[in-house]
Amino acid sequence: MALEQTHDDLSVFPTDLAAADPGELRRIFRTGNYTGTTAGMATDRTQGNLVILPKDLALDFARFCQRNPKPCPLVGVSDTGNPDLWMLGEDIDIRTDIPAYKLYRHGQLMDTPSDVRDFWNEDSVAFVIGCSFSFEQALMDAGIGLRHIERGTVVPMYKTSIACTPSGPFKGGMVVSMRPMTHEQAIRAVEVTSRFDHTHGVPVHVGDPSIIGISDIDTPDWGDPTDFKPGEIPVFWACGVTPQNVIQEAEVPLVITHAPGRMLITDLPTWKK
Repeated sequence: MALEQTHDDLSVFPTDLAAADPGELRRIFRTGNYTGTTAGMATDRTQGNLVILPKDLALDFARFCQRNPKPCPLVGVSDTGNPDLWMLGEDIDIRTDIPAYKLYRHGQLMDTPSDVRDFWNEDSVAFVIGCSFSFEQALMDAGIGLRHIERGTVVPMYKTSIACTPSGPFKGGMVVSMRPMTHEQAIRAVEVTSRFDHTHGVPVHVGDPSIIGISDIDTPDWGDPTDFKPGEIPVFWACGVTPQNVIQEAEVPLVITHAPGRMLITDLPTWKK
């Protein structure tokens, strides 16, 4: 799991990452020279999690997303066998335009490549699921500091006891991302994120992590651990890494996902006014 701790040299990027053109960022990712987090990049554009499945499982997975819109809000689905996600932006090749991917065989993580061209085939279908990175600029604009962005780390993510509604072979618990905040910030965060339904919306839990099955807040299942300042509490959002949790239980022969924290940056605005 060494990739979770990777923090690449940002010198390959434009000076202002928050205002960077999403197409330029994707072209940099396509070179394979950067495998780090996309948090704080192109903050006016929607970021997305990725799941690539064979077409015979695509309908079951689409149903899973429809039944579990908090962790799996769909923002785009490819045509079968076509890696060009034209509906999400200009010149998006889903096989190369994410900093890092994860390759699962029968539920077991086999590799974390920087492109998946060798594994895409004529029956592949790509699903892009909204990501909470898309509302982080709105939180910061509201005066809520985000520690993982301040430190250049990957937001911590946890498996929970919150059950998803199953579909076909896809079943299991929700994954959540966590951001430390004061009580007052948590209330404001609910207000801010209520307009971002396509990227997880409002938190699913605030406070005691044991209530949702998290036994050790200092040891996330994905991403980097963080600390809490006096007066802060954990605030949890549904997370698009949830499919990676249910995929392990489904034991699908071949599934490709994004590496947590490494998203597809689309041309879509973060929210509609």
